[in-house]
Amino acid sequence: MTTSSDPTEFAVPELKYDDNGLIPAIVQDDASHEILMLGYMNEESVRMTLEKRLVTFWSRSRQEYWTKGETSGNVLELVGIRKDCDVDALLVRAVPHG
Repeated sequence: MTTSSDPTEFAVPELKYDDNGLIPAIVQDDASHEILMLGYMNEESVRMTLEKRLVTFWSRSRQEYWTKGETSGNVLELVGIRKDCDVDALLVRAVPHG
């Protein structure tokens, strides 16, 4: 897996998105390494995550962006993003707050 959390180094457009423009993103607690959730991101939500440093997904059911914890307060602070060797899945390392 390749690592980057700097938007100038992470080649967002080069990721392999599916036919709906989405890529699966597994979120892992950076300290415990526990898998917290699986969500889907599109190109813009990856950019938003890198810029805001808060994990942001594309909601397939609501058809809108959602930053994890914006209503509950249980946010995920971005530590880094890794892409797999096929560039079609992401591992998002985060620190949960809330």
